[in-house]
Amino acid sequence: MKRFLKINAADNVAVALADDLHEGETLDVEGVAVTLREDVARGHKFALRDIAAGENVVKYGYPIGHATQDVPQGGWIHTHNLKTNLRDDLEYTYAPKVYDVGCPKRDVRVMGYLRGNDTMGIRNELWIVPSVGCVNGQAQAIAERVKRECDCSHLDDVRVYTHNYGCSQLGDDHANTQRALAALVRHPNAGAVLVLGLGCENNQVSALKEVIGQWDDERVKFLVAQEVEDEIEAGFEICCRLVEKTKADKRQPLPLAYLKVGLKCGGSDGFSGITANPLVGLFSDWLIAQGGTTVLTEVPEMFGAETILMDRAADRRVFDGTVSLINDFKRYFRRFDQPIYENPSPGNKKGGITTLEEKSLGCVQKGGAQPVVDVLTYAQPVTKPGLNLLQAPGNDLVAASALALSGCQLVLFTTGRGTPFGSFVPTMKISTNTQLAEFKANWIDFNAGTLVEDEEPQAVLERFIGKVLATAGGERLKHEETGFKEIAIFKTGVTL
Repeated sequence: MKRFLKINAADNVAVALADDLHEGETLDVEGVAVTLREDVARGHKFALRDIAAGENVVKYGYPIGHATQDVPQGGWIHTHNLKTNLRDDLEYTYAPKVYDVGCPKRDVRVMGYLRGNDTMGIRNELWIVPSVGCVNGQAQAIAERVKRECDCSHLDDVRVYTHNYGCSQLGDDHANTQRALAALVRHPNAGAVLVLGLGCENNQVSALKEVIGQWDDERVKFLVAQEVEDEIEAGFEICCRLVEKTKADKRQPLPLAYLKVGLKCGGSDGFSGITANPLVGLFSDWLIAQGGTTVLTEVPEMFGAETILMDRAADRRVFDGTVSLINDFKRYFRRFDQPIYENPSPGNKKGGITTLEEKSLGCVQKGGAQPVVDVLTYAQPVTKPGLNLLQAPGNDLVAASALALSGCQLVLFTTGRGTPFGSFVPTMKISTNTQLAEFKANWIDFNAGTLVEDEEPQAVLERFIGKVLATAGGERLKHEETGFKEIAIFKTGVTL
């Protein structure tokens, strides 16, 4: 295993890959002798030459901030001597670039459920969707009775997606809740859905139907609790019929053009931009070459690396949409008098990430090198094959839910720190380092840490493609085994 890595020829720092880089040791970095001035923890950075106060620190070939004091060659670089260069709204120039991705097309199929509206589900589940949080308990009671008394052996899950919203909301918050719940109802991973309303909420079932638009009357049913004597009995009877309806559903081989995959990272560390995120980027390029779709979000974690995405805009409309995506999110921060660049998190910093641009330069690698074909608002359905950008924050649960609400059947979630959560679609945890994969084997589904060990990158990619296709074909992930699945709706305003 390599003990350290200089990522780009232009970099003036290297990253420690091992825990045994100690003060006084002399390292040979591309023919240059670098003597460490202090111990450098795994994932952290050290200077490859003297860096003067005010000079840019360069990683991934881009500045990640400036030195706040003179840093000698071999010195540890982190929060004590490195500060962000980022500032408020910037002026951007449309200067499109095209990259040679070079992914051959293969004759590969995915085993999925073909739905009546020509979409594909990779799970066949029965969902109960409350229109308002007031009926969460009733929905849970219906689901528990269905699991006890119905033959659900053919279903992957029977699940209530509880939430606290649907009433006492105004403006964008109310609209976001309606869009999110409508997207949940339409999602192809659900073979059948019961929408359970209360009757007096702001989010009336009749209004929610208008947002849903079209639905399959045989697979989507509605019930208003205040309109029946016993809503649990009525809901149970409806769900029994829905369970029977889904028994005819069978997996079949379908083109990869049906597959839509969300790209997300959380609990990043100094390995994220070296192993897991580039691996996901290679997969994104490969899937798009097969006619598939990927969606990248976490807008605040694009700050400082946004021009990389803007340069790959398919046309001027997409470029302008990307500029608005970035600047609108900055205005969102300012509207609440919050600092735009108060990031990374304590866990990120412990893992070696110092500034937001450093985090962002690692984050956007999940998007690979294919052109950006569209920019989506929150919960907007993805319709264009290729790489899409989505309006959503960096929060793990909210962002992963947003990806699924836009139609992704699967979310790829890279992590250097680990997390057990899952969104309402399969959420694959990809570790950036082998230590995490071994220590939290009950959380991690795939280990990308072998990329800095002895495994060839192409071999890792082939294993990863196989893992994704197996998951899409029904293989359960760790969070599915534990039942940790939930939805988090993006909230931006007041509560009455």
